[in-house]
Amino acid sequence: MENFNLNALVRENIKSLSHYSGLREEYFDKNAKFLDANESPFGTWNRYPDSFHCDLKKRIAEIKNLESDRIFLGNGSEDLIDLIIRIFCEPKKDSIIVMDPTYSMYEYYAVLNEVKVEKLQLDENFDIRRDDFDELNAQNAKIIFLCSPNNPTGNCVKNIEYFIKNFKGLVVVDEAYHLYSSENSAIDLLDKYSNLIILRTLSKAFGMAGLRIGIGISSSDIAQLISKVKPPYSISNASKQKALQELLNLEAIKEKIQQVLVSRNHLRENLIKIDCVKKVHHTEANFLLVEFHNAEKVYQNLLTENIVTSLKHPEIQNCIRINVGTEEDNENLISHLRLQK
Repeated sequence: MENFNLNALVRENIKSLSHYSGLREEYFDKNAKFLDANESPFGTWNRYPDSFHCDLKKRIAEIKNLESDRIFLGNGSEDLIDLIIRIFCEPKKDSIIVMDPTYSMYEYYAVLNEVKVEKLQLDENFDIRRDDFDELNAQNAKIIFLCSPNNPTGNCVKNIEYFIKNFKGLVVVDEAYHLYSSENSAIDLLDKYSNLIILRTLSKAFGMAGLRIGIGISSSDIAQLISKVKPPYSISNASKQKALQELLNLEAIKEKIQQVLVSRNHLRENLIKIDCVKKVHHTEANFLLVEFHNAEKVYQNLLTENIVTSLKHPEIQNCIRINVGTEEDNENLISHLRLQK
């Protein structure tokens, strides 16, 4: 966005904060004796982690072909969503815009921080209506969250650059499922728009949900601001070391992504042939949004077979979101759905 003024968006009480850290980061590579943080001198995990997560940022930057000062990390993407709202939105005064339906945690953290939520109702194809966006944009919301591919619908936001270019505040594009998508990443637009933040994660395609590592990518100014405000030790040494180990073998990760894509297509092909299924929506993620003639009945019947799916989207009638599982999981699901009446 032209003439973007980051400083004008930041809450006044945030501007004067200093990052909580000592001198430790400067001495990690100097075999220093740390007597500064009141830790136990004994144990495998007795030391606090590097509060800037420098080595993990460096590795992620290498993978994304970016400068490491454009990356900020948190305890899962939810941590970063909360931080972004708290840094830029004044409680009981400011507002955010979200798609409807979309990932529920944007609204959750807005409500938690007493920030108003404006909703863009999606059309029958789960796309954003430009007229609705233009109308809400005129109300000067601080942040818009665009989930692409969107959860729970599975589709990507069409013509996403239009919304980034024209929004008056910060645009947060959540690309948690992007590695399953054939669409271009909004990362390609970072140099063009300084009001853009991309969210990624190690939880989905990288297979590290249990490590709780969320990734933010933005201008270095935004990344520095968020890194300053976030809790200093939000990612543990154990999680960081395990993530670094896993990220050494990108080929294995790519193979697993490809397996999911093959399984996704196979699952879709089988689902559309089942009598109780009305429609299988197009997806660019690792899940399918499936419309049933009676979703509640199907959902409950699957639970009796210990098959847990997601029916938490009242905005989408008679639809269940189904995660692509292992080959065995998928075949088991298909077998039980064929018995549904």
